[in-house]
Amino acid sequence: MVLLVGPQAASAAELVLFESDTCEWCERFHKEVGPAYPNTAEAKCAPLRRVDIHDPRPADLTHIKGIVFTPTFVLIEDGQEVSRLVGYPGEDFFWSLLERDLKKLHRPCAAP
Repeated sequence: MVLLVGPQAASAAELVLFESDTCEWCERFHKEVGPAYPNTAEAKCAPLRRVDIHDPRPADLTHIKGIVFTPTFVLIEDGQEVSRLVGYPGEDFFWSLLERDLKKLHRPCAAP
C-alpha cells in the first residue's frame, strides 16, 4: 500500500481542504463526504488534500491567500487556484458546487 502525503504529483488538479481541529463543519464534511470521496470520479480528477490552517503552510501553497474560515475548499490546477468554496453547505450542495467548479479546469475530467 502506498500512502501519499502532500501534493498529488500524478494529478494536475487537487481539492485542498483548509481545516482546523475545532471546526464543526469540517467534522460534518468528514462524516458526510469524507468516506466516499476517495472512491468518486471527482477524487480521480481532483484528489482531496487536507491542510490545517494552524500549521505552517506547505511551500507549494504559500501563494494561496485569504484563508480565514474553515472549512475552505480551494480547487487547484497546475499550482494555480481555479475556484474556492468557503464553508460547507451540506452534502447535496457540496457535490453540485464541486461539479460546477470541476468544469472550470483546463483538463477535462470524467463526468461524475
